[in-house]
Amino acid sequence: MNIRSGESGIAMIVALFMVLVLSVLAASLVFVARTETFSSLNYRTMAEARYGAESGVHSAVNHLIWTYSPPEAASATDPISNYNINVSPVTLTANGRPAVLSSDSGWGSNYPADAVRVAFVNAANGQLHSEGASSIMYTSRATLLSMKTMIDSASGLPATLQTWSVTGRGLVEGAGSAAVEVSAVLERPMVPLYRYAAFSVDPNCQSMNLAGGATVDSYDSTNSLVGGLPTLSQYGGNIGTNGGVSGAGDPTTVYGTLSSPRTGVGACSAGNVTAFTSTNGASIEGGLVHLPQALTFPTPPDIVPPPPTTTFNAGSAPSCASASYCSVSSDTTTFSPPGSTSKVQLGNVSVQNGKTLVLNAGIYEINSLDVKGDLLVASGPVIIRVAGQGFGLGDVVVDVTANAPVNPSYAAAHLQFIYGGESDVKLRGNGTISAVVYAPNAVGDLAGLGAGDNGLYGSLLTKTVKATGGAGIHYDRNLDKSGYTIGNPMMSAFTWKSY
Repeated sequence: MNIRSGESGIAMIVALFMVLVLSVLAASLVFVARTETFSSLNYRTMAEARYGAESGVHSAVNHLIWTYSPPEAASATDPISNYNINVSPVTLTANGRPAVLSSDSGWGSNYPADAVRVAFVNAANGQLHSEGASSIMYTSRATLLSMKTMIDSASGLPATLQTWSVTGRGLVEGAGSAAVEVSAVLERPMVPLYRYAAFSVDPNCQSMNLAGGATVDSYDSTNSLVGGLPTLSQYGGNIGTNGGVSGAGDPTTVYGTLSSPRTGVGACSAGNVTAFTSTNGASIEGGLVHLPQALTFPTPPDIVPPPPTTTFNAGSAPSCASASYCSVSSDTTTFSPPGSTSKVQLGNVSVQNGKTLVLNAGIYEINSLDVKGDLLVASGPVIIRVAGQGFGLGDVVVDVTANAPVNPSYAAAHLQFIYGGESDVKLRGNGTISAVVYAPNAVGDLAGLGAGDNGLYGSLLTKTVKATGGAGIHYDRNLDKSGYTIGNPMMSAFTWKSY
């Protein structure tokens, strides 16, 4: 008789065990697939939210660059006096809170000008549409980190420079919702405008003409004067052009470099514009510097409202009676504006022989200037903005004959000539003129401006430059720290984070 081992039903147990294993594997596969699906969804919505946040940053930045107007001292709706600019971030004088523009109700806005707040809200929020069903919402916030005022040497007008911290928030709602913040810093830097003793914008041959023993060198106006004159140095007299420089006459010497997008030394022609053409031993002591491209300079803005075109005679009591901040004593007319940004409007200013015009710090908006007597800068900065109404190509809109030191401080930034037209700017005589000239469309003519210790102490930027008859150009190296214009806006410190 056979005795069985009691193994009946084992097949069912094995089958159930296998079903359990397969069920676990199937559930695991489903879980992994679901996890991957949610992971992909989260990655997608996170990327979409970041795109939205970046859109928020860029929409706010575009608004701040192209539409928003910074506060001004004289503004009736948004004066600088509303802000404490001595701290960072900039705070409001009314409550000590940071100055903030925001298009997100969750962040809050704290900017004192209602119209500015509304404009920012309208410009710095929106919605992007993805290929899926979800919408990408973005908002922005801008915190004012710093603010300062300056006189823009390219316009002669006050300007406000700001640095903003801009944050964009992107939000994707629904399945796989995501929120991302992206931040960047937007700033407008100050950059030196007068980096050369002389620069000619014209791209052709003889864009700059140095002849007759002309000398270009440099000095530092922060150093003490010796015998009433700066100490000249045989270096730092760098010149530049978009075209070619013609040097003639021995010893015509540039104690510095020549910068140009042109190359080569030798004969210059319309089809072959060289950087430097030398005859009779004229030399560039510092050699040539090749610019990667031509330099461009903005045309100064029009004077609004334009100055009159009537004649203002220095030394004349009737002329002075019709002008602001004006007084006459004997043959001397003196202007004493209350502040460096105060404006004085005059017409065609004439200083005849035996007459003296004394200017104190201020912004002088004139139509033209003709000086045959004496022009004296008593305190600076004196900014002379020239309209040139009725003056055309070949006319002389500024004609200054230096019989004595025009700006005896020799701080070149204390006397600025700014002109946007095409007429001639002529500086001449046997004295010294310490000034900067910004006239990118005009002819700069220094012919006959005295040699040796006389000449132009400062910098000249015009379409063409003519310095013949032994004219001296002495670059004020301090202009690297005093003659500024507004640089291009820059974004930096780009960061992001998710929630």
